[in-house]
Amino acid sequence: MAIVQVSRITNRKGLAENLPQLAGAELGWAIDDRRLYIGNGTLQDGAPVIGNTEILTEFTDLLLVGGAYTYKGEAAGYTVQTGATSGSPVSLNLQQWLDQFASVLDFGAVGDGVTDDTEAINRALYQLYCRESNPQIRRSLFFPAGRYLVNESIVIPPYAMLYGEGINSSVIVLDTSSPTSALSEYVARFGDSLQQTGVNIGNNGATPPRDIMISNMGFESLELADVFLVEDATQCTFVDVSFQGSLVPADLVDTVDNIAGVRFSSTLSLVCNNITFRRCLFSGTTWGINTPNQVAGVLITESTFDTLYQGILLGDPTPINGGPTGFRILGNVFDNIYEQGISIAANTELNASGYNMFYDVGNHFNGTTAPSASVIDFIGQNNVSIGDMFQRTSAYSTTYPRININAGVSIAIDSANQIQQGVYIRETGVRSTLTNNASQTILTFNATAVRAVQINYTITRGVNTRTGVYTIVAGTDASGTNIQGSDTGVQNASVGVAFGQSETASVVSWTAATTNTGTDAIINYSVTRLA
Repeated sequence: MAIVQVSRITNRKGLAENLPQLAGAELGWAIDDRRLYIGNGTLQDGAPVIGNTEILTEFTDLLLVGGAYTYKGEAAGYTVQTGATSGSPVSLNLQQWLDQFASVLDFGAVGDGVTDDTEAINRALYQLYCRESNPQIRRSLFFPAGRYLVNESIVIPPYAMLYGEGINSSVIVLDTSSPTSALSEYVARFGDSLQQTGVNIGNNGATPPRDIMISNMGFESLELADVFLVEDATQCTFVDVSFQGSLVPADLVDTVDNIAGVRFSSTLSLVCNNITFRRCLFSGTTWGINTPNQVAGVLITESTFDTLYQGILLGDPTPINGGPTGFRILGNVFDNIYEQGISIAANTELNASGYNMFYDVGNHFNGTTAPSASVIDFIGQNNVSIGDMFQRTSAYSTTYPRININAGVSIAIDSANQIQQGVYIRETGVRSTLTNNASQTILTFNATAVRAVQINYTITRGVNTRTGVYTIVAGTDASGTNIQGSDTGVQNASVGVAFGQSETASVVSWTAATTNTGTDAIINYSVTRLA
């Protein structure tokens, strides 16, 4: 470039709002925001536009002057058209583009497991979801992998969307061991649009908790404190979220610690409803989920309940305002649970369990051959269990049944061999072979729990067939004194089978002795009893 003119450089200074149009090459210094400008010159001089150009300094907002960003999508093999025409692309400056996302680190959280991140996390939630009602500011809040130590409850307001990098990667951890901390009731809880909680929810015109989404992160309590409180909330979802306490099996033989992975709280005007837990983990607490409160609709699916005193407890000790209803517990896994996997207390109705898998549950951590409690317990009426599956076999389910409906009017159909409708209990059909010319026990039951049974049966032996009902009433003592049995039925010809019954140490046996015809007999039977 040839130098066409050399002149003395002039300059001006003053407040940014008073910055005039500078002459060509004239400098202007904005004292208040410490930014430097130079005049463009005139169009006659060759300047592309009339105006002032900022000279970059350490105080320049580089994100605003960093140029326009236009999405190209070149990996597709062509440049994506972002505007109405290819000649009018949509552009964002770098600040606008980055502001599409929010990280908790932007608000001062560290996530190193040592620094107290309570204030930073709550500040992020307040700034994103509480200061304004404008939906445009409600950016999803990202928790990069880390352990975010807190010593007070995190309060999650309406419309919040929190997500992390995995249930064991992005974890909020309650640790109140700091001398300046007081014991917190929860790791995290829902609040209203002013982050008010408890009886204050909805006050001062605030919006109650609603439309909250949390995914791919964990909540952990190192204290004897509940992990999460769902309060006065509607239409909220947890996906791939863990709720973990610090209890181990030795702590889970009673309810003394009294902590839950999730609790619910409702008022008559703000009833928790439409809450979903999907692929979540509940572990290391007295209960995975526990509430006596009024609830109207909770879906728990594809989740894991492991290392707990009880998995899910509803309506205990006394249902509040009608108690929890509409719980649908579907397709979950329960394992290493001291007492019941699911327990529904008296006066608690309209809840359903289905297609769950129960492994070591109700055995007091002594293994599946040493049952000590039912696996599912329905004391409340009008509840249902359908298609649940159990590691506990029929041989170990007489005294402590897989599903105990306590003579109520609930319905249970398990995947093993039993249908229960109120006090009526019927086992699904069983087929056995009665060996030719031999005596054998067909079935047994514990007279402590079952006093009488009716057995519907059909025997085939070649072309000979008999069908009938065999009734057994247990004895008046454990040795079988006065045990009674009777057989009624019809046959087209003798099948050569004689039934009998015996009782030893309160175990009743139904037996059969076959004659020698050279052919085994096949018996199909189903057992019916009244609880």
